[in-house]
Amino acid sequence: MAKQPEAYIDFEVYEGKTNYMGIARATLPNINYLTQQITGAGIAGNVEAVLTGMVDAMSLTLEFRSATDAAVTLMKPVKHEIDLRVAEQYWDTVKQAKQILADKYVMTVVPKNFSPGSIAPASAADTSSEYSVYYYAGFKNNKKLWEIDPFNYICNVGGKDYMADVRKALGK
Repeated sequence: MAKQPEAYIDFEVYEGKTNYMGIARATLPNINYLTQQITGAGIAGNVEAVLTGMVDAMSLTLEFRSATDAAVTLMKPVKHEIDLRVAEQYWDTVKQAKQILADKYVMTVVPKNFSPGSIAPASAADTSSEYSVYYYAGFKNNKKLWEIDPFNYICNVGGKDYMADVRKALGK
């Protein structure tokens, strides 16, 4: 491998692709596929079948240092278009040099909860919010790695849409 990832240098949170939302920490959504337990005659035990392209509910967590205007704006119980832009440092083993690549995570979210945090001398409040994720796409250097869109039957991973046959079978 010519490029070895070293670390995220920094990232920024945007809403609607243009509104800078300030200093934050993000916990990205896990992508968990739905499963169905198969048991009965003809099977020597149980099998957990993974349902093609079907995903469990996803959540994004954003933590701000305090209840900033941005944190409160994202608390509004409406749809928010979140754009996390990341500068990731790599070591190019061929060129023997550092390289910065752009990662991006794009999500459509609705807030589930808001915690203003705590108050203590000489400390951050650690304000946080958790969001239900309706759409989730990940990019590295402008290349789409995945796109998960349950409402539109899209589960695109590595350039292949695993829900295409499902949409076809449903006449979509």
